[in-house]
Amino acid sequence: MANMELDEILASLKSGKITVPTARKLLSLYSIEKIENFAQIDTGRKNRRGIPEVIFAENKEFNEIKKIIQAVLKKSNSILISRLKKNDYKKILVFSKKKKFQTEIGKKSTSLLIYKKPLKKNLGKVGILAAGTSDIGVAEEARLMCVAMNCQCLTSYDVGVAGIHRVMPVLKEFVNKEIDSIIVVAGMEGSLATVVSSSVNIPVIGLPTSVGYGYGEKGIAALASMLQSCALGLAVVNIDNGIGAGAMAASIANRASKKN
Repeated sequence: MANMELDEILASLKSGKITVPTARKLLSLYSIEKIENFAQIDTGRKNRRGIPEVIFAENKEFNEIKKIIQAVLKKSNSILISRLKKNDYKKILVFSKKKKFQTEIGKKSTSLLIYKKPLKKNLGKVGILAAGTSDIGVAEEARLMCVAMNCQCLTSYDVGVAGIHRVMPVLKEFVNKEIDSIIVVAGMEGSLATVVSSSVNIPVIGLPTSVGYGYGEKGIAALASMLQSCALGLAVVNIDNGIGAGAMAASIANRASKKN
């Protein structure tokens, strides 16, 4: 049924062969909007997967970013922009203010969330830990994704294994507040993810960062350590992939909240 052509879906709905919810689900597969010759926007992703449109802005021109933002916000309430160039970051904030869009920024990050109506935080609960202050930017990118997916976020930064006693009170708080999933952001040797995963009965997403030097520089040691972890219940995303970690943690949390 998922391979039905658009005309078949409409005809089947008209004849009563499929229901309105089924037609809506099938039609969501066709919700692609082309912007000139440089982008194709998946405007139905939020409805289909619960994940908002994301602009990876690192190699995009300012005018391209503006056009994508405007196209997406015609059909959706929010859009997440990841890794803007520093000059473009300031320009996008000015542009958003002129358009009367609202923004939420991340600490030590050039990623930001733009939206029209206030975002609800009525679904899952995600806990986010950053091992060191150098990991905060990536952690905040993950947090913005979770917020865009209507999650409540509880964060605690600079709680790495160099002073491991710092993390235990935070984990107790996460358990008491019935957090649905946890993101652990860590560079260097990345061992905080194993510590957390072995301490709680909550799904943990390991997010290695490119903080480090020498033999395991640029996050290689952190990634290898998390992948080799002997603690069960730990999944790992790529180095510095705050967007991916946020999407996975929020998806788990939102699904868990629906069953409660």
